[in-house]
Amino acid sequence: MSYFDAVELEAIKALKARYFRLLDTRQWDAWGDVFTEDVVLEPAAQMVFRGRAEVVKNVSTLLNGLQTVHHGHMPEIDFIDQNNARGIWAMFDWVDGHGRSMTGYGHYHEEYRRDADGKWRIRKLTLTRLRMDVATKQEEIPK
Repeated sequence: MSYFDAVELEAIKALKARYFRLLDTRQWDAWGDVFTEDVVLEPAAQMVFRGRAEVVKNVSTLLNGLQTVHHGHMPEIDFIDQNNARGIWAMFDWVDGHGRSMTGYGHYHEEYRRDADGKWRIRKLTLTRLRMDVATKQEEIPK
C-alpha cells in the first residue's frame, strides 16, 4: 500500500464514521455533506433516492420519531484512481420506535469520489441485508 492509499483510506474511514454519527444524532445538514450532490442512495429494495437534497429529506422523514444506532465494520476499500474508490462495509443497525424494534445486519456497498473541494464523499450507497429481526412492543398496561 502506498502512502497515498494509507492517507486516503483513513480519510474514507473518517467519512463513514461521520456518516454514522451524524445520522444517529440527527445532524441533517452536516450529514448531507457526506454525500456528493449527485448521490444515489438505495437503502432498501425498491427504494432509490437521487441527489443530496432528496436523500436528506427522505431519510430524515423516514427516521422521524425513531431512535437509531448504526455501526460499520471491516471496511474493504479499493482505489480506482486518485479521486474515486469503492468499498464494502459490514453493518449493524438498530431502529426503535412507533411500537416496534428492528435489528439488522448486512453490508453497505459504496462508491466514493473526491470532490473539487478535496473532500471524499459518498457518491453511491446500496444497503443489502442478510438478516432483520423485528419485534413488536406490547402496550404497557396502566397501573
